[in-house]
Amino acid sequence: MNLTEQLLTALKKHGARQIFGIPGDFALPYFRIIEESQILPLYTLSHEPGVGFAADAAARINGSLGVAAVTYGAGALNMINSVAAAFAEKSPLVVLSGGPGKNESRSGLLLHHQAKTLDSQFQIFKEITCDQVRLDDAERAPADIARVLASCLRHSEPVYIEIPRDMVAVPCADVVPEAAFQVDPDALNACVDEVLERLQQAKSPVLMAGVEVRRYGLEDKVATLSRRLGLPVVTSFMGRGLLADQDAPLVGTYMGVAGFPEVTQLVESSDGLFLLGEIICDTNFAVSETKIDMRKTIQALNGQVNIGYHTYANLPLAAVVNHMLERVPGPDKAFSVTPQSFPIGLAEDAQSITPTDIATAVNDLMAQHGKMPMASDMGDCLFTAMEISHTALVAPGYYATMGFGVPAGLGLQAATGERPLILVGDGAFQMTGWELGNCKRYGWDPIVLLFNNASWEMLRTFQPESHFNDLGHWGFAEMAAGLGGDGVRVGTRGELKRALDKAVATRGKFQLIEITIPRGVLSNTLARFVAGVKRLNAAK
Repeated sequence: MNLTEQLLTALKKHGARQIFGIPGDFALPYFRIIEESQILPLYTLSHEPGVGFAADAAARINGSLGVAAVTYGAGALNMINSVAAAFAEKSPLVVLSGGPGKNESRSGLLLHHQAKTLDSQFQIFKEITCDQVRLDDAERAPADIARVLASCLRHSEPVYIEIPRDMVAVPCADVVPEAAFQVDPDALNACVDEVLERLQQAKSPVLMAGVEVRRYGLEDKVATLSRRLGLPVVTSFMGRGLLADQDAPLVGTYMGVAGFPEVTQLVESSDGLFLLGEIICDTNFAVSETKIDMRKTIQALNGQVNIGYHTYANLPLAAVVNHMLERVPGPDKAFSVTPQSFPIGLAEDAQSITPTDIATAVNDLMAQHGKMPMASDMGDCLFTAMEISHTALVAPGYYATMGFGVPAGLGLQAATGERPLILVGDGAFQMTGWELGNCKRYGWDPIVLLFNNASWEMLRTFQPESHFNDLGHWGFAEMAAGLGGDGVRVGTRGELKRALDKAVATRGKFQLIEITIPRGVLSNTLARFVAGVKRLNAAK
C-alpha cells in the first residue's frame, strides 16, 4: 500500500470511523486516495471551522479518534479555532493537512497559501496539538504515524499530520501500533490505597465525573465504581451528559451559584471530593458559592493523580479506575440519592416562549419518544440544556466558542447514526448554521431549535448598555427550504409544542424550528448564573 492508504488504515485501526473535510489543491492527491480506497467514509462540509467542530463532536460522542482533513494554509489555518477548542476540552482530534512537495519547498518561490514561512503552519499547530509529524520520509512514516496516533489517544488531545503532496502515493510499509503504556504497579497500588483510604475516612464523599471519563470510554466502569463505593455522583458544567445511559447514582450537575442548591451544597460541603477526569477550570469552579479548597480534593486528570500536596505521575485514568474496581469487587452498597428534577408539562397556550419553556418542551418530547443525543452551541442555549433531562450532550462548555452547535450535530449523526437535537442561538447560527445545507447529500435529519432573540443575549446580560449586541431578524425559517429542509417560526408555547410534534414525526430532512424569544428573557439557569457572578464580583 502507499503512504496515504497506510495512514488511513492506521486511523481505522486506532478507532477512527469517518473523515470530515474540505479539499484544496495541496490536498487533492490525498483526498483522491481517501475517496477511491473507501477505507474510511468521507463527508465534505462547507467551511473549515465546521469540519473541525464536526470531527471533534464525533470524537467526543464515541470516545475515539475524530479526523478533520484540509488543505495547506487557507484550509488548515482556517480551522485553528476548532482545533483549539478540541485541545482545551481534551478531544482526540486528528488534523490531516496537505502540504507543499519537496521540489516546491526548494523552488525559492513564495507559494500560495504560505504565511510567513513554509513551516509557519507546522509551528502554529504545535501550540494546539500534543504531537505533530510531517510525512516526508516513507521509511520513517510508519513509526511516526504510530507515535502520533498513540499520543492522540493517550493524552486525548489533538495531533497534526502534514502530508506533502508528492508523498501521498509513495510505497510505505505497514503501521505497527505502539505498545501499550506500561504503568508502574507499585505507584498504582500506593495511589489506589491512598484514594480508597481518603474516601473511606470522608463523612460525605462525592464523585464528580469529568470529560475524561467519556474520552477514555469509562462511563460504565465509573458507574459501577460509584455504586460499589456508595458515592453520590455529579457532573460538572463541562461534563453534562456523562453517565446519562448508565446505572449510576447521578444527582445532577454542579454549577455553583447557578445550579440547584441541593447539588451545590452536596459538592461544596464534601470532605472527600473525588474529581475524576475533571478539568479544573473557571466554567466548572469559578462560580462556587463557597470556594472549594482544591488541595483537599482528589484529582485524577492528565495521566496523574493529585492528592493533597503530592502527585502520582504517569497513572492514566483508565488504570486508576480499573485497579479501584479490582480492589472493590462488590457487592454494590445499598444507598439512594435524590436526583435533580427537570421541568415537565409545557402549557400549550398563547404565552410567549422562554428558554425554560424550550427545556420543558424537550423534556416532554423525550419522555414520549425517547432520548435524543444533543449538540449545543454556546450561550443561553447551553444553559437551557442544563434544564433538559440527562442525555448525551456535546458542547463547548469550557472553551466557549460560538459556531459549534450545528456542525457538531452533523458530526453526531454521522458518528452514531442517531437523530440529534441541536440547540443554537441566532448569533452562532449566522456563523455555521449553513452547514445544514449538506444534510440532504448524506441523509442527515437533525431537529434544530434556533433561539432567536435578535441579539447576542448572553453578552448583553453582562453589559446591557452596549448596542453592538443587537442583531437583526434574518428570517431563518424561510431559508430552510433552500438548504433542503423544513423551517417554521414559532412565538407561543402552543406553536412550539405543535412544531416539535411535527418535527419528530418527519424524517429524511432537517427540521428547523426558529423560536422567537423576547430580548432580556433568560433561562432560569442563566439568570441564576448572571446574578451569582454579579454577587461574587461585588463581594471582591
